[in-house]
Amino acid sequence: MYDRRFTPEMISELGENEIFVFGSNLAGMHGGGAARVAFRYFGAEWGKGVGLYGRTYAIPTMQGGVNTVKPYVDDFIVFAKNHPELTFLVTRIGCGIAGFRDKDIAPLFADAIDVENVILPRSFVVCLNS
Repeated sequence: MYDRRFTPEMISELGENEIFVFGSNLAGMHGGGAARVAFRYFGAEWGKGVGLYGRTYAIPTMQGGVNTVKPYVDDFIVFAKNHPELTFLVTRIGCGIAGFRDKDIAPLFADAIDVENVILPRSFVVCLNS
């Protein structure tokens, strides 16, 4: 059961040990949306489209359908479980430029619902509880 805060709609600063989780493309071209915010403000690296860089974690969402996003979300959840000292603020990955809907992406995070250091968007939690 999800019983913690939700990821804010807009993130302009991070608290201590917080990580900005965003949707990227495999090439790491962080030109728009949350990827641009990650690059400009939180240390995402140009050319790096997967994983932890600076105070960000990139999950590729631009390479195909939901089935191509799932392995990256699975890897992220394992990473988060192995790093309980960090708090991961998951944005609505894939629900902007990539064109997915919350109901498409939210189920990929079902295994994160009980991971205390993963903070999800309210819209994802609503979809998971429907």
